[in-house]
Amino acid sequence: MEVSAAQILLWVVVPYACLTTFVVGTVWRYRYDKFGWTTRSSELYEKRLLRLGSPLFHFGLLAVIAGHFVGLVIPESWTHAVGVSEVAYHFLATWLGTLGALMLVAGLVILIYRRRSTGPVFLATTRTDKLMYVMLAASILSGTWATVHTQILAGGLGYDYRQTISPWFRSLFLLQPEPALMVGVPLAFVVHVTLALLLFAVWPFTRLVHAFSAPITYPLRPYIVYRSRDAASGGGTRAPRPGWEPSTARREKR
Repeated sequence: MEVSAAQILLWVVVPYACLTTFVVGTVWRYRYDKFGWTTRSSELYEKRLLRLGSPLFHFGLLAVIAGHFVGLVIPESWTHAVGVSEVAYHFLATWLGTLGALMLVAGLVILIYRRRSTGPVFLATTRTDKLMYVMLAASILSGTWATVHTQILAGGLGYDYRQTISPWFRSLFLLQPEPALMVGVPLAFVVHVTLALLLFAVWPFTRLVHAFSAPITYPLRPYIVYRSRDAASGGGTRAPRPGWEPSTARREKR
């Protein structure tokens, strides 16, 4: 299928530009701004809304990421090979994805409300944070709308993105881009994919980089050994200084 210059720009040039910015920007940020590689936690200012919104947002995000990984990275033939029918896949992807999206949206709304309504938190919000929240909200809401509009409201099996968007996505990483696959994709998905690419482009320059600071190696760290300095327990290496003897020792001297 012949593709236009605009389609090549949108589905080849823009994706590679955004992904390159994502990788190079992340490396640059790590090398030259390690002290800024943080979420700039505002927990000290307000905890009640944070305790509600943060788990909703992060658990919803994990569910959405898992759904995107299965839908975009794993070919349709693989799920069929392990016995997952198209009907079963559509049911799980649609309803579990919708549940994750609702958690994600609810958490994001709470976090944005908290940041806007809590004075100290709002004062600590930078222009980059505001851009990040706008891009994040736009990407999440467009993805939720794409799922509801093309999968739930459409009825049946909805739009089969695993025949178009998924192989296009994989073709980018194989360095054999196929923009023709994106011709005819519903507008809701076009908007969502475009916004998601732009979000990845700004990712390294926002607090979102903290996602790469997960304490994965924490369970493998050795225990910290504490030794008592109490002479009675044998942990001390020298006699206590005058005036610092245990109270029992003082009574014995008297």
